[in-house]
Amino acid sequence: MKLSIVIVNYNVEYFLEQCLYSVRRALQGIEGEVFVVDNNSVDGSLKMLAEKFPEVKVIANKENVGFSRANNQAIRISTGEYVLLLNPDTVVEDDTFSKCIAFMDAHPDAGGLGVKMVDGKGNFLPESKRGLPTPAAAFYKMFGLAKLFPHSKRFAHYYMGHLSNDETNECEILAGAYMLMRRETLDKVGLLDETFFMYGEDIDLSYRITLGGYKNYYFPETRIIHYKGESTKKTSVNYVFVFYKAMEIFAKKHFGQKRAFWFSFFINMAIYFKAFLALVSQFFHKIAIPFLDAVLGYGGLAAISYFWGRATVYDGVGSYPLTLFAVVLPAYILIWLINTYFAGGYDKPYSIGKGVFGVAIGSVFVLMLYALLPESFRFSRALILFGTLWLALEMTVTRLIGVWTGQESFLSKRNAKKRFLLIGSPDEAHRVEALIQSTSIKPDFIGLVSSDAKGETPEGFIGRINQVPDIITIYKITEIIFCSKDVPHQVIIDKMVEWHASNVDYKIAPEDSLSIIGSNSINTRGDLYTVDIKAIDTVANRRNKRLLDLVLSGFSILFWLPLALVVKKPIRFLKDAILVLLGRRTWVGYCNTDEMQKLPKIRRGVYSPATPLERSGHVADTEVYNQLNLLYARDYTVWKDAEIFFKSLAGK
Repeated sequence: MKLSIVIVNYNVEYFLEQCLYSVRRALQGIEGEVFVVDNNSVDGSLKMLAEKFPEVKVIANKENVGFSRANNQAIRISTGEYVLLLNPDTVVEDDTFSKCIAFMDAHPDAGGLGVKMVDGKGNFLPESKRGLPTPAAAFYKMFGLAKLFPHSKRFAHYYMGHLSNDETNECEILAGAYMLMRRETLDKVGLLDETFFMYGEDIDLSYRITLGGYKNYYFPETRIIHYKGESTKKTSVNYVFVFYKAMEIFAKKHFGQKRAFWFSFFINMAIYFKAFLALVSQFFHKIAIPFLDAVLGYGGLAAISYFWGRATVYDGVGSYPLTLFAVVLPAYILIWLINTYFAGGYDKPYSIGKGVFGVAIGSVFVLMLYALLPESFRFSRALILFGTLWLALEMTVTRLIGVWTGQESFLSKRNAKKRFLLIGSPDEAHRVEALIQSTSIKPDFIGLVSSDAKGETPEGFIGRINQVPDIITIYKITEIIFCSKDVPHQVIIDKMVEWHASNVDYKIAPEDSLSIIGSNSINTRGDLYTVDIKAIDTVANRRNKRLLDLVLSGFSILFWLPLALVVKKPIRFLKDAILVLLGRRTWVGYCNTDEMQKLPKIRRGVYSPATPLERSGHVADTEVYNQLNLLYARDYTVWKDAEIFFKSLAGK
């Protein structure tokens, strides 16, 4: 056996599927074996493997045992001369394995090999070649000096920035996303250290390879796509702690006591500094626009109130009392902003229409509050009118400024219209076109391009692959989808890099698959289009579902006594209402089937789409339940929840 490939999977079914299609093609002509170690996934990965990749040797763990231990499970029973650790969120070129094996055969001093990695838009990933994270290198990276001097041998040593991205060189650390090693090397230096649950194990093993007398090489003659960031957000606090704690474990293991102390000291400084920055970044990212609306809204309304009171009520010798400015106006602003939130005014992309609508609805509540306030808190109704007009104007202007300045959070109203370009043969391009049309995506345009650069353009196609740069400009394309059945993966990567300046997004449609996968950057989760795109997973619908839960719970608790005469189990009903109010349950959830694991996660429901049928005496099988779940998730509206709730009440 020449090559053993080990892939550890955890709930990334569609990425794994795409990866294995590329692996299958790259293994042609090579005596190899593929292991997938599944760490207790619940997304249907095992079923997909059995149906589409029967040649793969599967190890199905009953718990998540971590990256190191899972890899070791497969390595111990593998038989290849070379062992490749490969991430499931990768795509290899068709000749990646043959080129890498040829290099290793020609360089007996090579213990490990890494390749050139690009992200989902064709950008080079610097972790393709890394240096040993010594205390100095780690310090320079963690405090930004590596970014400031990206080609410095001293400051950018962590990513070996002084070495060319396009030349084969020795490197110190290999990336675990693609880590090819000799069997004899592993026999000598040992397997992955299972002390590392996630992150750091590739650094530790790479270092031990060099300590064992072998060399690690960076080999850019072949490339892979690495959709980095699928399982962990790089800006999350959890990632900061897990990654840097792994670095601390590495330091204590390999550095002397004194160096390890200083390394740990700087690591802990970096952990809390990075965690603080991550928290601050997340906080301001979420509240920046509401905070701006609150400040400008209050400031403007306070100024208007002051001058209005001085000019009309107090004849130029005074203005409204402090109570108005300290209590009443903040309460008005809060009501307006809360209603703007529930109207979708703070959903991205920020919408002028939703913001103004939220203010208008808020004004109704403000007028209701005004009527209930004691006389000492009731000031001029004109201030409510001024507040409505001012906030509507402020939200309009700030959002227009966001659009004019090119802020991403404001742009998609204009750019959200998807204009697709599908590259493939007629049969495959039409299949993917039908796939897109069957999702909830509403494409503004779908153009078909032949994957053949020569010959006649097929009927209904707008061009050939060598004409794509002009097609992008003329048709204002926002997204390109490659049909991997027709377009070799090295061509896909070539074109991603070649067309990089066009600033379009790229995705790949694997053969015989209902998924289309891509990633817009290394810090964002990969985009996934399937026939099961769910309306229930939108921000607006999740918020509206929770709001309806609160309203129905309030209704149920308030009118529990009369409802107790209708429902079968009134005490249980009251308990459910309290659990929903506290966010522990939702009034309507999925029917309980295995397939529900593949749908967007929601809270466990008191009722399900099948409850009205069950109350009326109908008996349904699993297939019906699965179909009801799919229809519920895909076509979700809050009115559907309300309908199921009231139809289910009598049978409770």
